[in-house]
Amino acid sequence: MLHLLDTNICIYLIRRQPAVVVERLEALHEGEVAMSLVTYAELRAGIEMQSRQRDQDERVLAQLVTLIPVLPLDVSVAETYGRLRAAVPDRRRDAFDRLIAAHAIAVDAVLITNNEADFAGYPGLRVENWVGAP
Repeated sequence: MLHLLDTNICIYLIRRQPAVVVERLEALHEGEVAMSLVTYAELRAGIEMQSRQRDQDERVLAQLVTLIPVLPLDVSVAETYGRLRAAVPDRRRDAFDRLIAAHAIAVDAVLITNNEADFAGYPGLRVENWVGAP
């Protein structure tokens, strides 16, 4: 089973806190975890928007993507995004969250996040929270 990590989970891994997130990742096998290109873009934006310890943050992110591959967006993600937008037209959610949700559905992955409310109500999306109780 593929696990697609939301941006907040990647930040927890970078900080190595909370420890339970690191433990859950270490329990997986190679090929069972990835991040969306959207998540990678959000992490890059975080580096670009702050100036302190930039070199260190660049190194840590580079190391993270050697362990957790970045999945590209494709037509199936765009099509899934359109279906999600139509399915929940009245909810004013962050477009990046919707795109991450679409990516998880399109690649048949479970989305790992600590922001479950941001992803509630998307049809076909499976969500796990590694920060809460297993």
